[in-house]
Amino acid sequence: MLIRSPALPLLFTLVSVFVVSAVSEEVTYDGRSFIINGKRELFFSGSVHYPRVPVGMWPEIFNKSKHGGLNTIETYVFWNVHEPKQGKYNFEGNYDLVKFIKLIKEMDMYAVLRIGPFVQAEWNYGGLPYWLREVPNITFRTDNEPYKYHMQKFTELIVKKMKDEKLFASQGGPIVLSQIENEYNTIQLAYREAGISYVHWAAKMAVGLNTGVPWVMCKQKEAPDPVINSCNGRNCGDTFIGPNKPNKPFIWTENWTAQYRVFGDPPSQRAAEDLAFAVARFFSKKGTLNNYYMYHGGTNYGRTSADFVTTRYYDEAPLDEYGLQKDPKWGHLRDLHAALRLCKKALLWGTPSVQKLENGVEARIFENSESKVCAAFLCNNNTREPATAKFRGKEYYFPPRSISILPDCKTVVFNTQNVVSQHNSRSYKISKRANKNLEWEMYHEKIPIIDESPVKYKNPLELMNQTKDRSDYLWYTTKIQLTRDDLPFRRDIHPVLQVSNFGHVMHTFANGEYVGSGHGSHIEKSFTFQKPVPLKPGTNHIQLLGMTVGFPDSGAYLNIRLAGVHRVAVQGLNTGTLDLSANGWGHQVGVDGEKNEIFTPEGTEKVSWKEAKGGGHALTWYKTYFDAPEGDNPVALNLTSMGKGMVWVNGKSIGRYWVDYKSPLGKPTQSEYHVPRVFLKPSGNLLVVLEEMGGNPEEIKILTVNRDTICSIITEHHSANVQSWQRENGKIRAVVGDTNPKAHLKCPNHKVIVNVDFATFGNVPTGACGAFTPGNCTSSSEAKKVVEQYCLGKTTCDIPVDQKTFGGGKGDECPGIKSLAVQVHCAGKDD
Repeated sequence: MLIRSPALPLLFTLVSVFVVSAVSEEVTYDGRSFIINGKRELFFSGSVHYPRVPVGMWPEIFNKSKHGGLNTIETYVFWNVHEPKQGKYNFEGNYDLVKFIKLIKEMDMYAVLRIGPFVQAEWNYGGLPYWLREVPNITFRTDNEPYKYHMQKFTELIVKKMKDEKLFASQGGPIVLSQIENEYNTIQLAYREAGISYVHWAAKMAVGLNTGVPWVMCKQKEAPDPVINSCNGRNCGDTFIGPNKPNKPFIWTENWTAQYRVFGDPPSQRAAEDLAFAVARFFSKKGTLNNYYMYHGGTNYGRTSADFVTTRYYDEAPLDEYGLQKDPKWGHLRDLHAALRLCKKALLWGTPSVQKLENGVEARIFENSESKVCAAFLCNNNTREPATAKFRGKEYYFPPRSISILPDCKTVVFNTQNVVSQHNSRSYKISKRANKNLEWEMYHEKIPIIDESPVKYKNPLELMNQTKDRSDYLWYTTKIQLTRDDLPFRRDIHPVLQVSNFGHVMHTFANGEYVGSGHGSHIEKSFTFQKPVPLKPGTNHIQLLGMTVGFPDSGAYLNIRLAGVHRVAVQGLNTGTLDLSANGWGHQVGVDGEKNEIFTPEGTEKVSWKEAKGGGHALTWYKTYFDAPEGDNPVALNLTSMGKGMVWVNGKSIGRYWVDYKSPLGKPTQSEYHVPRVFLKPSGNLLVVLEEMGGNPEEIKILTVNRDTICSIITEHHSANVQSWQRENGKIRAVVGDTNPKAHLKCPNHKVIVNVDFATFGNVPTGACGAFTPGNCTSSSEAKKVVEQYCLGKTTCDIPVDQKTFGGGKGDECPGIKSLAVQVHCAGKDD
């Protein structure tokens, strides 16, 4: 089979072919690997969560995952979406787990099913349904009979669904591994002996379901036999002590591709080079399954995210929130998977050994003399300095902190630090069609008073127990009588309202007028609100809108967490501080527009709307209609003109927004919010916004999203690696011919290169794709002309990186190893 150069991103597509048998397959394991029908296998897996991806996007995401070199899809099972009310189940539409698993099978891929049923996952309540909290005498995730009863009942339900559809590998389906519980070791000590007994019970219960595939417990040091313990983290090849028994394989259930973000966070990054190094290290230490968490994060639609977690989830994954390939991460990992697949026979049947080479380089070798296979992983672990070392009589060069992969113990086919796949940059474009003649209307939400509140109590009640996860919002209302003598004599001085709140957010009103807002954070939920409040002689209404931004998803004793108003006082009165904590309070769950579903086409008719001009009052609903944007690129809303709230399109929630909560960089953690095209009609799409704090809807922009700016940075040093090779009879040999490195560019979606934005040959530029700055010794005009000759008007092009191609330019005179840096722009007929 011909394999192309790692300098050419199409190199490994010919080996990225997987076949999952339609017949039943026994799945077993030993200390080396999983074994399917007697055949050992390496698993390249990626997490994709079905509730976070519209069902219409599932085939596209799976297809891109497979082309990225994956042969496995991993997902959690989300209890709270499947059983929102006790005994009432939902497996329809986006929650159709059976359809999701069947589609994985149709793609000839394996599946890993993480049942939990507690999943954490930065998901509301860690996936536990709210009604579980109200089961008498329950304590979550411990040796507690009520919890074990309901947990087992749901686990059995899911297993039965999978069995009925023959979806376990033992029945001919794609599921090769299941998970019970999730990262329990982190809270086990809180439950002491009951934690230990619970783990053993959960393992025995799961194994007793006889699925015919192994079970795993991630981050569980002492997983009871035969359940396998696994690692979650960034560098499991170096930080994980390994399986707790020698007969269990080394698996990595969560390789974090970046970090999920909460409102108030700065950007989260993880370089493609760092990921590739970690994965190569893992497989060089006898790893058998690596799962990227996430491979595609998607979106937390509706109210599904955990406390303070953004609507966008793991946008830095190889497939970004919109499902677009994030390069070089997607392409670099694809090339890595193909290189590892070339090593498969040696990895699974070879004898491992470790050899120390010169300059601190380490060689990990897998060799089988009988089958004459050999693969080597040569590692330079120095984070600052490159190194050279001889291995089996040949000298190799290693960039800092890099691993070179040699599938035949001779030929370097991949280096984790040398990125030869293309880069890209994401852009947002204002849609002319969608933003044309938008007409905004508004409706002011009614601010209730205590006399209208259905639930009254002496003190403010705990929020979560009142809302029962039916709404983010709970009104707290009370009233006080004041005389002129109670108030400060100066009209420009007002009393101060002080509210102690367990979290998460609170908007404050006095006599129906907005006073201000306060909030906690992901780390510290509680906060104290203090602000002057205009009070008057006579009756004064204090109206506090408390809310959660998702329920907590981690830690022990989740069933007794608190939120909402705690203590209330008015300071600065002439008569002293007035404590209102026991003043008598009214409570109302939700806001009226939410109850009347005025975000739906039918619900909009239930209230009277009026023309909206500019910024509005706090707690105001806005609506407009728009046509679907031109083309087929993903769609998003830019909401930087707003504060905090929720958005619906054609009655479907696209999640919470909170642009008013700035990161330490002074910018919103998330400004753009994904509107899946599968939610849209060609015209007349209803857009409804609930703005809690103010904002100006007229500045909301409907955008299209693309990664049409693509780049390549290739150095002359890549020529030190053999650029193409063939595999014959299990051996790899170099192909005779041109072995000079090449910059490879390919436009997405069959678009063509319409412009060369940047091109230099010389030293490496600064910046990144989309924002390059030339180095101090480069050829620009000559390089641009060369690239234009090779690339303009084409969907894909290859540019040789050598002196001959760029001869006569200033780049020839630059000292040291020279690089070609190229940035081009792609476009289609609708762009």
